[in-house]
Amino acid sequence: MLNDRDSLLRKLHELRSEHRDLDTVIARLVPQPLDQLQVQRLKKRKLLLKDEIAWLESHLIPDNIA
Repeated sequence: MLNDRDSLLRKLHELRSEHRDLDTVIARLVPQPLDQLQVQRLKKRKLLLKDEIAWLESHLIPDNIA
């Protein structure tokens, strides 16, 4: 169980890092009107990462039923 949790935490860290990196790349590309298709693709990838991050976080944080 601990090994699974460690691997999930490692994956979560990797996804968050990629998500931040995409912010930087998108910010550089937005002013360039010729790269709008690439910006759209990167934003879509960023949204997919956000969903995956949320899924991992929900599996790592136990539910607290009060």
